[in-house]
Amino acid sequence: MKKTILSLLAALSLGSFMLPAQNVTGPVEGKYTITTGDVTLTVDASKGGKVVSYKYQDKEVLSQTRFPNSFGSTFWTSPQSEWNWPPVPEYDTKPFDAEVKDGALVLTGQKSERFGYRIRKQFKADAKDNSIVITYTIINESNETRKVAPWEISRVPNGGVVFFEATETEPANNMKGLPFVFEEGAAWFVMDEDKENRKINADGTGWLAFCDNGLMFVKKFQDLKPSEPAPAEAEIQIFANPGKSFVEIEEQGAYTTLNPGEETDWTVRWYLVPQELPAEPSKALLKQAKKIAK
Repeated sequence: MKKTILSLLAALSLGSFMLPAQNVTGPVEGKYTITTGDVTLTVDASKGGKVVSYKYQDKEVLSQTRFPNSFGSTFWTSPQSEWNWPPVPEYDTKPFDAEVKDGALVLTGQKSERFGYRIRKQFKADAKDNSIVITYTIINESNETRKVAPWEISRVPNGGVVFFEATETEPANNMKGLPFVFEEGAAWFVMDEDKENRKINADGTGWLAFCDNGLMFVKKFQDLKPSEPAPAEAEIQIFANPGKSFVEIEEQGAYTTLNPGEETDWTVRWYLVPQELPAEPSKALLKQAKKIAK
């Protein structure tokens, strides 16, 4: 027995018997990092619970400019006509309380003084496919029955191509549309430069992809029927900021009725993988994205 105990202690001291590493680390200046395989995602709980970085090894896929509303990934409620502009601070800029629970990072926002909603975000790594699973919760803490939809806004550099399965797009929010082309059963926007704000709405099939700099970023979410989005909104939206700055790749969930005290959950799964294909419309690029999103 003594020999067995000594052997175990020796193994522990040499590191041959180790507990699994934590995949959520932090906080460091309000930021938490989630790691799975070669993928890391960083969330800033102190500033709206935004995703501020999403990397494969040392390659970043999200916009890193530091002008307000130009970087990272955020979450709003839809329709935008309810709050117009700027974004509601309790959703977008104010601090979120953070807790690491059962291997997940859970962020809880402040109650909106204007609308009575509270936002909760859960980030969790899935080691089976190295995806990041994000679940957003809208909680109605008002005294009114309200209708609302979830909305994720991810900003990427203006370069490469964004695409999804669709046969048409339409201009949105009284803005100029984007020059999508329709090939191989998909809608493709090869990013360009313009002096105006541009935005489109589209009915997709539950995924969208962005490809540039040797990376493919795929988002998978609920496929909506055309009648399910909020008024004047859509399952997929793409917004291009003027100049060669950033593009927003956005998706929304179903427009839902919430009674006082009720809540609704909506999950988006993120994938980030290396790829060697040119960032341009092609059957091979579409096949790769669909294989990831299946």
